[in-house]
Amino acid sequence: MPESGENTGALLERVRHHIQEIYHDNPLDADLDGLPEALLALMRLDHSTDEPPQHVSHWDQRDALMITYGDSIRLEGEKPLVTLKRFLDEWTDGVVSGVHILPFYPWTSDDGFSVLDYSSVNEALGDWNDIRNIADEYDLMADLVINHCSIRSVWFENFLADREPGKGYFYTASPQDDLSAVVRPRTTPLLQEVTAVDGTRHVWCTFSPDQVDLDFRNPQVLKQFVSIVRQYLDSGVRIFRLDAVAFLWKIPGTTCLNLYETHEVVRLLRTLVEHARTDTVLITETNIPHRENLSYFGNANEAHCVYNFSLPPLLVYALVTGDCTYLKQWMMSMPPAQNGTAYFNFIASHDGIGLRPAEGLLSDAELERLIGAMEGFGGHVSYRALEGGQRKPYEINISLIDALQGTVDGRDAWGTERFICAHAIMLALEGIPGIYIHSLLGTHNDYERVENSGHYRAINRHQWDMQTLSALLADTGSEPAQIFSRLKALLAIRRRQPAFHPNAVQYTLHLGPGIVGFRRDSSDAGQSIFCISNISDSEKCLALSDVNLSHDEQWQDLISAGQSAEQDGELLLQPYQTVWLSNTAFHT
Repeated sequence: MPESGENTGALLERVRHHIQEIYHDNPLDADLDGLPEALLALMRLDHSTDEPPQHVSHWDQRDALMITYGDSIRLEGEKPLVTLKRFLDEWTDGVVSGVHILPFYPWTSDDGFSVLDYSSVNEALGDWNDIRNIADEYDLMADLVINHCSIRSVWFENFLADREPGKGYFYTASPQDDLSAVVRPRTTPLLQEVTAVDGTRHVWCTFSPDQVDLDFRNPQVLKQFVSIVRQYLDSGVRIFRLDAVAFLWKIPGTTCLNLYETHEVVRLLRTLVEHARTDTVLITETNIPHRENLSYFGNANEAHCVYNFSLPPLLVYALVTGDCTYLKQWMMSMPPAQNGTAYFNFIASHDGIGLRPAEGLLSDAELERLIGAMEGFGGHVSYRALEGGQRKPYEINISLIDALQGTVDGRDAWGTERFICAHAIMLALEGIPGIYIHSLLGTHNDYERVENSGHYRAINRHQWDMQTLSALLADTGSEPAQIFSRLKALLAIRRRQPAFHPNAVQYTLHLGPGIVGFRRDSSDAGQSIFCISNISDSEKCLALSDVNLSHDEQWQDLISAGQSAEQDGELLLQPYQTVWLSNTAFHT
């Protein structure tokens, strides 16, 4: 075993290597002397720092995160973060292990993603003590909004005044630069003209005129974010969502997406956080085509988890068409995540159903078919800019329960069953599940919020009154109560099954276009679960010989807790019914 001083030397060399890779061209001719040592000091890493274990998965089948805004549930006279913890404590019955609180900092636009001050909690939500109280009971996931911040931040004011902190913090370019290949998810102008003390500047705005991109070519920006990471760790944050990180590094003449330096920044952050707290998790939020998204695993040395952004559009398409062909093809293409890495599965979030991750998986005609169905159910479409001034659908804005209220043929009576089926599939897939609060509660499209905000994404960002919500959840006949109860039941079953460990082996079954099927095997080979879902609006009869169940074992459906299956028998699946056939039941 090396002496602690040797550990520090090895860590310092690793950080120095990251810095050399990030700043290999040193485009700003920045002073890099002492930067590795400064980063370690900011993270309070020294000779007592232990080397973290490698390829260890800091999660299991008991893990499931609820995704929410800090004020998705409100109670008059109470800070929303206190109300959020009250809801978690009183209503989730232990089936939620963690919570992703979307940006809880002071902000100016984009519902939190245009940050004014990274070091503060929005006073309208609560304070750092409220954050710590939640983190004491639940794994806390927070956003590191690393690509951009508010144009009204102190940093940007100082940038214009050429003073610290903020001097040189923001990326500028010339309108004469070759920016034709830049990939971005919006149709607003990329460059925004501003007046600084030293003259006119053109700042880079990937997302909106209110969100100005930071310039990581300046090492001072990197130091600021390492300091922020340390503060969040001290406040109980265990899981970091690296928001829009794919856009972080810019080089005119390129796509400015997924550049080498961006990956190296993620690798540096991985090194720092896992030495500071070994069970810290980095999740990259990279809403990009499937293969590019997977690249953020690196060689098990970048993100611990990547969002499965292709899952929502493919699963919704399968359920509204009754055809899982494309979903199955994608599942078969997914490489198993190595130990120490995992997929983060979700089918709804505060944003819409992203369409870029379906590129290359669904044809333009199939995407148009999906968009048409969603517009018929009250959804809206947001667009992104293409080269030459054209635009292309970027995401569908709709609540998940409304997205699944029918098929491409129109609305029908199977909406709730289709919605539960979607979650039963997602919860059984390899990976860690995240469930948006408005899916847990079956919240419908909020058209009033769209009208008041002027933003399509607001359709799925309803705010519940705690008293109203509690009354609905206490009424077993209400739609929110029924949905919440059924989803909690699935989560309760899932968390007891070793075969649902996020890294348990997964095999795709071939059961025809109307049935989604896959098998999960626990790492000790003690449990197998066949996850079979009818994704059509008609009954399906499945010959169990096609599933190839073992003759030597008894198989039971974990969901119904009673239905057994024989190898030579048949399984009758009602429309949108899911069975989890297990050879061993772990306290269902």
